[in-house]
Amino acid sequence: MANTAQAKKRAKQAEKSRIRNAGQRSNLRTFVKKVIAAVNAGDKEKAQAAYKIVVPIIDSAVNKGIIHKNKAARGQEQTEFKSKSYRLIPDTFSIYLVKKAGLFELRPFLWAQEKLLGH
Repeated sequence: MANTAQAKKRAKQAEKSRIRNAGQRSNLRTFVKKVIAAVNAGDKEKAQAAYKIVVPIIDSAVNKGIIHKNKAARGQEQTEFKSKSYRLIPDTFSIYLVKKAGLFELRPFLWAQEKLLGH
């Protein structure tokens, strides 16, 4: 526990900023999830619109010190890739072979895209 007046004041300030930062981090995650949800739904226009909304929010979080600039760059790159991914094109559907437990099985191409994207 803080003993000096200065340490007590800093403890109060830290608690206030922790609460404020937690809300802003939560808001950031919510908007990123909206992009991912639109991609998973297959709605290309909605995904790209959500991406355009999330980019300034990520930049704002960097300026406020909520996240590191490298994390922001990585997050923007990943959400951009997901918003423009091949999963959004429904007529891209072909078959490829998967080796599973020593056997080959046929899988749709979209399944491969999901695996590459990590979904």
